[in-house]
Amino acid sequence: MDDLPEGAELRYQAALDKGRFEIQCCDDCRRHVFYPRQLCPHCGSAALRWVRPGGWGTVYSTTTVRLDPQDLHDVSLIDLDEGVRLMSRVDDLPPGSVRIGQRVRARVAVEQGVGVLVFDAAEGAR
Repeated sequence: MDDLPEGAELRYQAALDKGRFEIQCCDDCRRHVFYPRQLCPHCGSAALRWVRPGGWGTVYSTTTVRLDPQDLHDVSLIDLDEGVRLMSRVDDLPPGSVRIGQRVRARVAVEQGVGVLVFDAAEGAR
């Protein structure tokens, strides 16, 4: 059995901290769920289980955040193939070069013991 906490948000972050990307799937309506929740937002069921998504997605929207002229960051909304949308960043491209419609692949980066979900451009999409 998993040694991860039970609260949905804590469970999600604890899995990331261990290098695993997981989302929820409802056993009743069979739809995927993200952001982590206690009840399915589609049908109201509490029968949510944790699954590992394929990790492939498409950039829905992207912007470059400028904290100062030398400190640029990508912020993107990614539509996973499982049908959920989440906010992250495309890590292997310079800010400003990420494109809407671009295929990306999820990766967990563990920095100082804290897991962060990031994406990399799919091969040939750089």
